[in-house]
Formats: sequence, C-alpha cells, structure tokens
Amino acid sequence: MLKRDTAISRRKFLNQAAILSSIMIVPRFVLGGKGYIAPSDKINLGFIGNGRQGSGLLNNFLNLDEVQVVAASDVYDIKLKNFVAKANKFYADKSGQTTYAGCKPFGDFRELLALKDVNAVVIATPDHWHAVHAIRAAEAGKDIYCEKPLSLTIREGRAMVKAARKHDRVFQTGSMQRSAPEFRQTAELIRNGYLGEIKSVKVSVGGGPLPYDLPKEAVPEGLNWDLWLGPNEYFHYNNQIAPAPGVDIWARWRYYKGLGGGDLTDWGAHMFDIVQWSLDMDNSGPIEIIPPNGKDILNLTYRYANGITMTREDFGKNHAIRFIGTEGELDVQRKKLETSKPELASRVISDSEKRVYKSDNHYKDFTDAIKSRKKPICDIETGHRSATVCNLGNIALETKRPLKWNPQKETFQNDKEANEMLGRKLKSEWNIQM
Repeated sequence: MLKRDTAISRRKFLNQAAILSSIMIVPRFVLGGKGYIAPSDKINLGFIGNGRQGSGLLNNFLNLDEVQVVAASDVYDIKLKNFVAKANKFYADKSGQTTYAGCKPFGDFRELLALKDVNAVVIATPDHWHAVHAIRAAEAGKDIYCEKPLSLTIREGRAMVKAARKHDRVFQTGSMQRSAPEFRQTAELIRNGYLGEIKSVKVSVGGGPLPYDLPKEAVPEGLNWDLWLGPNEYFHYNNQIAPAPGVDIWARWRYYKGLGGGDLTDWGAHMFDIVQWSLDMDNSGPIEIIPPNGKDILNLTYRYANGITMTREDFGKNHAIRFIGTEGELDVQRKKLETSKPELASRVISDSEKRVYKSDNHYKDFTDAIKSRKKPICDIETGHRSATVCNLGNIALETKRPLKWNPQKETFQNDKEANEMLGRKLKSEWNIQM
C-alpha cells in the first residue's frame, strides 16, 4: 500500500495536470484572434512568372488567410524584385512590422521547386513554358495553379495530365470564368433544357497566331533571354513580347506562332471552356473541325458527335458566346447574361435539377482542394480538353482542310501531317515525357 502522504501527493499532481491540460488545449483562433490560422496550417505558395498576370494573381492569393506567399521566380530581374517587394510589403503592413522578408526571390524556377517548404505553385508564364513548369512542379510534389490556355500543344497538355495524376497533384486551371455566376447560370440553364435542344453555338473570339515578324531589339539589362525562351527555338527579342516594367500592354507573345496560339487560344480558352462545360463535354470534345473555305463554310466550324455545330464567329459582341436552341437563345459575356426569355437570366435552379460544381472564388477553390485533396472546379483534365478545342482550331486553320478527330484517342483520322502538329520539338534540356 502507498503511504497516506504519498497518495495525497499523487492525487494533487493528477489534479494539477488536469487543470493544466484544460488551460493548454484551446482552439488556435483563441490564441491568435478571430480567424487566426497557425503558420503550420498555412499553404506556402510560390509564384513562377511575376509579370502582369502573375502580379494580378498575387493580389487574389494575398487576400486568402490560409495562404503565405514564400517564394517567387522570374527571368526578368526588375519584375522579380517588384513582385517580391509587393508581397513582403503586404505582409509587413498586415503584421504591423516595418519590414518583412519572408518571400524569397529566385532567378531560376528550379531553385524554387527545390524548396521543401513550398506546398504549391502558381504558374503565370507564357504558354510555351506551361508544360515544362507544370510537369517539373508535379515531379517536385507541388500542387499547381496554372494559367490558361493550359498548353501550347495537345500532346503537352496530355503530358501535364499524366504528370498530375502520376504524382497525385491538385491542379487548378486558371479558367476563372467557371467561378463567375453568369457562366454557372448559363451551364445550368443549358443542361436543364431551358433553351430546348441546343442546335448551334457561336463563339466570338479572334483568330489564330501570326508568323513572328517583329523587329529585333536589344535585350534589356536584367532579362535572361535564353531562360525566357526556355524549351523554345530561338526568337529575337522585342519589347512587345516581353514588355519592360511600366509598359502598359499585355505581352504580345500570345499572338505569335511558336509562343502562343493567337486570340483563338488566349480568349478562346475562356469561351470554348464555357461551351464545353455547358454541353457536359469536359471529358471529350468535337469530332470534326472544318476551316473556312470562302464558299459554303464561312467560319471555323466544329461538330460534336451529338450533332451540335459550333462556329468561331463575330456576331456583334466581343469575347462572347451565343447558344441557339429549339426554344430560345442565350448570349453570355463577363458580367452579362441575356436571353430571348428574359426571366431565365435570374431563374433560380432548384436542387432537384441538374447542377454543376459551384465555386464563387477560383483561388479559394484551389486552396480548398489542396486541403481536401479533391478535384477543383477546373481540374487539369478539364483545362486540357478546353485548350484542345482551341489548338484543334489552329491546326485546321493551318492545314486548310477538314479534319476528323477522335477525342478518346486524341488523334486525327488518316492525317499524318495533322497528327505531327499535335506536338513540337523541345530543347533537350527541357524535354518532357510525352
């Protein structure tokens, strides 16, 4: 038996331990104030590409409490410096400090990917880099937010899908229109038959890329032009394709073959994406692509297996979509939805009807998916299929002949030349598994 004073001492110790436990086990938000998220619970984010689009995305992610931007990479010194300064100032102001240096700069994205504490990356680089950046990020174990159009070629897009699946990565495509109410309403109205049977769709976006014909200019100090080109063949520098800070234009690399796919992919990736979503084609695509011939085919035309015809056509509204059904029409643009039945624009879709994935914030949807390990609203396969529609159009415009496409096998039927255009040759240093 224990002695009486020993038993009392032990009882006293247990009581004190229980009191101490009740003091220490408290919710984190009590310690840090309302909405507090412990540093260990934050998603450490790195940015690859710190230009105009990357800086805009930075604003969106800085507003998420669960995110900490810890690293940035760009091949242009001044853009990298400005980006890092902006992120660090935000955190300094938020914490009441005079300075903050938690966001680290890297001139080579591979150094950023080597950081063990980076959980995810945002890729906001030109299209010709997307596949290499995304695949290397997946191999490094990072979750990925990648700008649209997802890939410069169809084979690169499929390689991105394979890498994301192989390494079990959450992948959000930057097709943020899916997180806007007017486009979600469009998809649900069409899927529920409010326009009757859809017969045709018109997509008002620009055309394909141009041959690179800009004059040669001196590469500015601080720009690593070789690394900007990366996997590409050589192009001489011109300020319009990689504008210096302070030049208020969107970089025009997107309009030149070998760098981008023209407005057909740049804005087409947004608008064709909404068509794919509305027609429930996120895992498929058209089966025939017909270029204009100046006779009976006046516009680039796509045909789906279900009989729906889609044209790239200016119908008087810029960057817009028109759905034409047996019981009405619908036009949709950013922040604008018009129908031949005006009541449909505000029609409340009930839970008993067909619903689509709902996201009100494309960036938080990505971080939520990182936490849940579920697919976000514009998963890699979805982004690839929408980019494929755009790239198919460019191939048809270049070959100048109708093409038969197999969406399952992702090959053209009996057209060797067109199939060779599904990919491109990359520099050996940046080669990826296709």
